Amino acid sequence: MSFAARTLEQTLVYRAWETPFVQQKFAPILAHNSIGRVRPVLDVACGLGTNTKYFNGADYLGIDFNERFIRGARRRHGRKFLTADARTYVASPEDRFDFILVSSFLHDLDTKDMLAILSHLKSLLTEDGHIHMLELVLPKKPGIARLLARWNRGKFVRPRDEWRRLFDQLFVPVVFQPYRITGMGTSLWEIVDFKGKQ
Repeated sequence: MSFAARTLEQTLVYRAWETPFVQQKFAPILAHNSIGRVRPVLDVACGLGTNTKYFNGADYLGIDFNERFIRGARRRHGRKFLTADARTYVASPEDRFDFILVSSFLHDLDTKDMLAILSHLKSLLTEDGHIHMLELVLPKKPGIARLLARWNRGKFVRPRDEWRRLFDQLFVPVVFQPYRITGMGTSLWEIVDFKGKQ
Protein backbone atom coordinates (compact mmCIF):
# COMPACT_ATOMS: atom_id res chain seq x y z
CA MET A 1 0.00 0.00 0.00
CA SER A 2 1.41 3.40 -0.97
CA PHE A 3 2.04 6.21 1.52
CA ALA A 4 -0.94 8.17 0.10
CA ALA A 5 -3.26 5.18 0.45
CA ARG A 6 -2.09 4.51 4.02
CA THR A 7 -2.57 8.18 4.90
CA LEU A 8 -6.13 8.24 3.50
CA GLU A 9 -6.96 5.18 5.61
CA GLN A 10 -6.74 7.48 8.65
CA THR A 11 -10.21 8.69 9.63
CA LEU A 12 -9.36 12.36 10.23
CA VAL A 13 -7.28 12.64 7.06
CA TYR A 14 -9.98 10.98 4.95
CA ARG A 15 -12.70 13.23 6.38
CA ALA A 16 -10.62 16.36 5.72
CA TRP A 17 -9.97 15.18 2.15
CA GLU A 18 -13.57 14.37 1.20
CA THR A 19 -15.63 16.95 3.12
CA PRO A 20 -15.09 19.95 0.80
CA PHE A 21 -16.40 17.97 -2.19
CA VAL A 22 -19.30 15.93 -0.77
CA GLN A 23 -22.06 18.34 -1.84
CA GLN A 24 -20.71 18.79 -5.38
CA LYS A 25 -20.20 15.08 -5.80
CA PHE A 26 -23.74 14.14 -4.73
CA ALA A 27 -25.54 16.99 -6.56
CA PRO A 28 -26.36 15.00 -9.76
CA ILE A 29 -28.04 12.25 -7.73
CA LEU A 30 -30.20 14.83 -5.97
CA ALA A 31 -31.06 16.40 -9.33
CA HIS A 32 -32.64 13.26 -10.85
CA ASN A 33 -34.04 11.37 -7.86
CA SER A 34 -36.79 11.91 -5.30
CA ILE A 35 -34.60 11.03 -2.34
CA GLY A 36 -37.47 11.50 0.12
CA ARG A 37 -39.32 8.59 -1.51
CA VAL A 38 -36.43 6.15 -1.32
CA ARG A 39 -37.10 2.97 0.63
CA PRO A 40 -34.23 0.70 1.79
CA VAL A 41 -30.77 2.04 0.90
CA LEU A 42 -27.48 0.17 0.65
CA ASP A 43 -24.40 2.43 0.63
CA VAL A 44 -21.51 0.28 -0.62
CA ALA A 45 -18.00 1.27 0.52
CA CYS A 46 -19.67 4.00 2.58
CA GLY A 47 -16.45 5.22 4.19
CA LEU A 48 -17.29 7.57 7.06
CA GLY A 49 -20.99 7.61 6.21
CA THR A 50 -21.03 11.16 4.85
CA ASN A 51 -23.95 10.34 2.52
CA THR A 52 -26.30 9.31 5.35
CA LYS A 53 -27.61 12.89 5.65
CA TYR A 54 -29.34 12.49 2.28
CA PHE A 55 -31.32 9.46 3.48
CA ASN A 56 -32.83 10.59 6.78
CA GLY A 57 -36.25 9.09 5.97
CA ALA A 58 -34.97 5.78 4.60
CA ASP A 59 -33.95 2.46 6.09
CA TYR A 60 -30.20 2.90 5.54
CA LEU A 61 -27.34 0.39 5.69
CA GLY A 62 -23.75 1.41 5.03
CA ILE A 63 -21.03 -1.19 4.49
CA ASP A 64 -17.26 -0.74 4.34
CA PHE A 65 -14.34 -3.07 4.97
CA ASN A 66 -12.49 -0.44 7.06
CA GLU A 67 -13.48 -1.10 10.68
CA ARG A 68 -12.11 2.28 11.80
CA PHE A 69 -14.33 4.08 9.28
CA ILE A 70 -17.37 2.05 10.37
CA ARG A 71 -16.78 2.81 14.07
CA GLY A 72 -16.49 6.51 13.23
CA ALA A 73 -19.62 6.41 11.06
CA ARG A 74 -21.67 4.77 13.82
CA ARG A 75 -20.44 7.32 16.35
CA ARG A 76 -21.13 10.34 14.13
CA HIS A 77 -24.38 9.32 12.44
CA GLY A 78 -26.14 6.76 14.65
CA ARG A 79 -27.30 4.72 11.65
CA LYS A 80 -26.82 1.09 10.64
CA PHE A 81 -23.27 0.38 9.53
CA LEU A 82 -21.62 -2.98 8.98
CA THR A 83 -17.98 -3.88 8.54
CA ALA A 84 -18.04 -5.94 5.36
CA ASP A 85 -16.05 -6.35 2.19
CA ALA A 86 -18.29 -5.74 -0.83
CA ARG A 87 -16.51 -8.62 -2.56
CA THR A 88 -17.90 -11.09 -0.03
CA TYR A 89 -20.90 -9.27 1.51
CA VAL A 90 -24.00 -11.45 1.58
CA ALA A 91 -27.37 -9.96 2.48
CA SER A 92 -30.18 -11.94 4.04
CA PRO A 93 -32.40 -13.59 1.41
CA GLU A 94 -35.28 -11.25 2.28
CA ASP A 95 -33.15 -8.08 2.03
CA ARG A 96 -33.62 -6.11 -1.17
CA PHE A 97 -32.76 -2.47 -1.71
CA ASP A 98 -34.60 0.25 -3.56
CA PHE A 99 -31.48 2.40 -3.83
CA ILE A 100 -27.94 1.04 -4.01
CA LEU A 101 -25.20 3.66 -3.93
CA VAL A 102 -21.65 2.89 -5.06
CA SER A 103 -19.56 6.04 -4.81
CA SER A 104 -15.86 6.27 -5.68
CA PHE A 105 -15.16 2.61 -5.06
CA LEU A 106 -15.07 0.78 -8.38
CA HIS A 107 -11.86 2.45 -9.56
CA ASP A 108 -10.14 0.42 -6.79
CA LEU A 109 -11.12 -2.85 -8.48
CA ASP A 110 -9.95 -4.76 -11.51
CA THR A 111 -12.63 -5.52 -14.08
CA LYS A 112 -13.24 -9.11 -12.94
CA ASP A 113 -13.83 -8.13 -9.30
CA MET A 114 -15.87 -5.09 -10.27
CA LEU A 115 -18.25 -7.05 -12.50
CA ALA A 116 -18.62 -9.77 -9.86
CA ILE A 117 -19.58 -7.20 -7.21
CA LEU A 118 -21.97 -5.37 -9.52
CA SER A 119 -23.59 -8.64 -10.54
CA HIS A 120 -24.16 -9.46 -6.87
CA LEU A 121 -25.50 -5.97 -6.14
CA LYS A 122 -27.92 -6.34 -9.05
CA SER A 123 -29.40 -9.36 -7.29
CA LEU A 124 -30.05 -7.19 -4.22
CA LEU A 125 -32.19 -4.62 -6.06
CA THR A 126 -35.95 -4.52 -5.71
CA GLU A 127 -37.83 -4.95 -9.00
CA ASP A 128 -38.26 -1.18 -9.36
CA GLY A 129 -34.98 -0.30 -7.64
CA HIS A 130 -31.96 1.46 -9.09
CA ILE A 131 -28.22 1.34 -8.65
CA HIS A 132 -26.42 4.69 -8.55
CA MET A 133 -22.72 4.86 -9.27
CA LEU A 134 -20.42 7.85 -9.05
CA GLU A 135 -16.99 7.11 -10.49
CA LEU A 136 -13.77 8.93 -11.22
CA VAL A 137 -13.04 9.31 -14.94
CA LEU A 138 -9.63 9.29 -16.59
CA PRO A 139 -9.89 12.29 -18.96
CA LYS A 140 -8.52 11.96 -22.47
CA LYS A 141 -6.86 15.38 -22.51
CA PRO A 142 -3.85 16.35 -20.37
CA GLY A 143 -4.52 18.71 -17.50
CA ILE A 144 -5.06 18.88 -13.76
CA ALA A 145 -8.07 16.52 -13.82
CA ARG A 146 -6.08 13.83 -15.65
CA LEU A 147 -3.07 14.30 -13.36
CA LEU A 148 -5.21 14.01 -10.22
CA ALA A 149 -6.96 10.93 -11.63
CA ARG A 150 -3.56 9.31 -12.23
CA TRP A 151 -2.45 10.17 -8.68
CA ASN A 152 -5.60 8.67 -7.18
CA ARG A 153 -4.99 5.71 -4.91
CA GLY A 154 -7.34 3.59 -7.06
CA LYS A 155 -5.39 1.68 -9.69
CA PHE A 156 -8.27 1.24 -12.12
CA VAL A 157 -9.48 4.72 -13.05
CA ARG A 158 -11.11 4.30 -16.45
CA PRO A 159 -12.05 6.56 -19.36
CA ARG A 160 -15.71 7.61 -19.59
CA ASP A 161 -16.50 5.27 -22.52
CA GLU A 162 -15.10 2.28 -20.67
CA TRP A 163 -17.27 3.00 -17.60
CA ARG A 164 -20.30 3.17 -19.89
CA ARG A 165 -19.47 -0.11 -21.59
CA LEU A 166 -18.94 -1.93 -18.27
CA PHE A 167 -22.08 -0.56 -16.59
CA ASP A 168 -24.20 -1.34 -19.65
CA GLN A 169 -23.16 -5.02 -19.46
CA LEU A 170 -25.22 -5.46 -16.29
CA PHE A 171 -27.76 -2.65 -16.06
CA VAL A 172 -30.28 -0.88 -18.24
CA PRO A 173 -29.08 2.75 -18.21
CA VAL A 174 -31.44 5.44 -16.98
CA VAL A 175 -28.84 8.20 -16.53
CA PHE A 176 -25.25 8.43 -17.73
CA GLN A 177 -23.92 11.90 -17.04
CA PRO A 178 -20.37 13.18 -16.75
CA TYR A 179 -19.71 16.24 -14.59
CA ARG A 180 -16.80 18.06 -12.99
CA ILE A 181 -15.74 18.65 -9.41
CA THR A 182 -14.15 22.06 -9.03
CA GLY A 183 -12.08 23.83 -6.43
CA MET A 184 -10.68 27.35 -6.40
CA GLY A 185 -12.11 27.94 -9.87
CA THR A 186 -10.32 24.92 -11.37
CA SER A 187 -11.71 21.64 -12.66
CA LEU A 188 -10.17 19.02 -10.36
CA TRP A 189 -11.89 15.76 -11.27
CA GLU A 190 -14.26 14.43 -13.86
CA ILE A 191 -16.90 12.12 -12.44
CA VAL A 192 -19.52 10.01 -14.16
CA ASP A 193 -22.99 9.58 -12.64
CA PHE A 194 -24.72 6.36 -13.67
CA LYS A 195 -28.24 5.31 -12.69
CA GLY A 196 -29.33 1.87 -13.82
CA LYS A 197 -32.02 -0.74 -13.34
CA GLN A 198 -32.31 -4.49 -13.86
